[in-house]
Amino acid sequence: MGCHVFSPHISNSCLGVGARIFCKEESKAMTTQPVFVGIDVSKDNLDAFIRPEGSYVNQPYTSEGIRSLVEYLGKFQPQLILLEATGGYETKIVAGLAHARLPVVVINPRQVRDFAKATGKLAKTDRIDAQVLAHFAEAIRPEPHLLADEDQRELSAQMTRHQQLVEMITMEKNRMVTTSKTVQDQIHKHLEWLDGQLEAVDRNLDEFIAKNAALQRKIEIVKSALGVGPVFSRALISYLPELGTVNNKQISALVGVAPFNCDSGKLKGKRIIWGGRAHIRSILYMSTLTATRFNPVIRSFYQHLLQAGKCKKVALIACMRKLLTILNTMVKNNTLWGEN
Repeated sequence: MGCHVFSPHISNSCLGVGARIFCKEESKAMTTQPVFVGIDVSKDNLDAFIRPEGSYVNQPYTSEGIRSLVEYLGKFQPQLILLEATGGYETKIVAGLAHARLPVVVINPRQVRDFAKATGKLAKTDRIDAQVLAHFAEAIRPEPHLLADEDQRELSAQMTRHQQLVEMITMEKNRMVTTSKTVQDQIHKHLEWLDGQLEAVDRNLDEFIAKNAALQRKIEIVKSALGVGPVFSRALISYLPELGTVNNKQISALVGVAPFNCDSGKLKGKRIIWGGRAHIRSILYMSTLTATRFNPVIRSFYQHLLQAGKCKKVALIACMRKLLTILNTMVKNNTLWGEN
């Protein structure tokens, strides 16, 4: 199979020549103890560590490597497989694991690094990272979230490209102000090309959504709320596939608009929001600003909070949370704004 397996718990007598066959005692232990796997993902390699069995596996990050690793891990029937978010590098291996119906979770790297420091793991190598991930999975046992299907991943990729083009256009326009006439002409030509690319991406998005009835219905539901435009509705569906599948507290925490306590002894600190998906939160902020003017429910709630003495920022964040939870309930119940 091509795996490199190192196991301090398996003697040479338990292995056949050129094969990796566990002895019966080890097999029984594997079936009776829950198994947790950590996979460290890099551009070229996949490093996996299996607890409590103790095996370490290294595979090249290729289609064949993914297939071999998934097949190997499937024999252990793991209770949880944990990976770090690596800017998109993890997408292919996560898709392979999900296709094999293996329980997989992608987690924020900062949480794993804090856990490593707390357990005294200060060194950092691919093998150590895989070991820490497996330990984190066993100790914390995060709940697997909904994994995006192929259409959802394609929608997210196109929305990411849309956002990249918008950011490039903004940067070029900012450069236009402080540069020479010759460079301004070059920037102007580049802006024309970027505008054309943005229009093409928007057309592709519209065509893609029109072919998918489920996505089209979700966007129809979200857009039915006053103050919600096409950009926010597409972004919400793209980057928040959990919408309509989790409860209101969970969706608020995912976006990062859930208030967290900050108390100690007699000290009662201010409630703060923390973490979550920053990109969705920034778009939700702009949409809520519009909703406080044109959406009667959100406007009334906002004015009520201001009259109660809340500062504008606190009131606006509360409105963000309210709008998000309303949209979450609408998608869950498959109802438009005016139907509820």
